[in-house]
Amino acid sequence: MDILKLKQTANRVRKNIIEAVHAAKSGHPGGSLSAADVLTYLYFEELHIDPQKPEMEERDRFVLSKGHVTPAYYGVLAERGFFPREDLKSFRHTGSYLQGHPDRKHTPGVDMSSGSLGQGFSVAVGMALSAQLSERKYRTYALLGDGELEEGQIWEAAMFAGARGLDRLVAIVDNNGLQIDGAVEDVCSPYPIAAKFAAFNFHVIEAAGHDFAALRRAFDEARQTAGKSTAIILKSVKGKGVSFMENEVSWHGSAPNDEQYRAAMAELEREGDALCRS
Repeated sequence: MDILKLKQTANRVRKNIIEAVHAAKSGHPGGSLSAADVLTYLYFEELHIDPQKPEMEERDRFVLSKGHVTPAYYGVLAERGFFPREDLKSFRHTGSYLQGHPDRKHTPGVDMSSGSLGQGFSVAVGMALSAQLSERKYRTYALLGDGELEEGQIWEAAMFAGARGLDRLVAIVDNNGLQIDGAVEDVCSPYPIAAKFAAFNFHVIEAAGHDFAALRRAFDEARQTAGKSTAIILKSVKGKGVSFMENEVSWHGSAPNDEQYRAAMAELEREGDALCRS
């Protein structure tokens, strides 16, 4: 897919995020919007997957370790054809298969039930180890939040991956700089993130999180890396794409009211129209 089409797809994913969170009257739009571009790239360019065969053995694995940003995850899975886009309106509703955290048993395309921060990456490391031991070719990707890096379990998993040289494992850090309690550096600073992963024997790539050409270069480099796991540290903007949500920690876990919903959707519609004219 060319970069323009990726941008157009990411714009639709952002609309899906706002639709889902508004319909639920709850959710996490800020971190979902910051992750929309990398999730779009993964599901439309990078991952070896088939929506018609979501359980195929040779598929690449993806773990949403920052498991609360399901609006983005479901938004991209719907765009990719794993389930109807209309079902996003049932997000977080009683009886829906689209709950606030991903559910491996009930949601097509989900490889790991996550939500307890730190645990998802450990499972991703286990998936990558399984591929190595069984000499299988699938790759494993895990999306981490920068606030999530405050969990000690992340670094236990990184230590193990680095020691085993799991070179089909890619850790992706959505470094938007904000978590529920404020700026990441003020709460419990994980910086310098790149140096920490390098110390655990990871190949480290730093890239712009909303630049599809940069994302392509980063993931191509990860594929070419042998003998080491890769950590891709993405500089991103919390709330990206909706101006009044950008870099505002209050949108970590707040749903837009009707007026804010209309304003956000109008802004995304304008951006979508501009991309169609490009």
